[in-house]
Amino acid sequence: MENWLLIAGMLAITFATRYSLFAFPDLRFPTLVRQGLHYVPTAVLTAIVVPGMLLPDGQHWQLGLDNAYLWAGLAAIAIAAFTRHLLATIGGGFLLFFLLRWAMGQLPL
Repeated sequence: MENWLLIAGMLAITFATRYSLFAFPDLRFPTLVRQGLHYVPTAVLTAIVVPGMLLPDGQHWQLGLDNAYLWAGLAAIAIAAFTRHLLATIGGGFLLFFLLRWAMGQLPL
């Protein structure tokens, strides 16, 4: 029963925060808040991706030269900075990741 209460509570909070933007269409955020909201996607993606690069097993730091996740992630950042092309970033990062894993003998084939 507690699980259902938790799910219902999360549903109510999510609905209220999203519906509030429709219920109050004339709501305007201050300039400082609007400027801060521009950084939210970058902060969220960083919080998701960086632990995967530095803690690939989820428990131990891997900062060595044999961490394909770290090298491919850094390469993807460089590709994104130079090309500003999403598909090139994703494709280049994946290609380099699998090539590094193959070169390091880490692919379970």
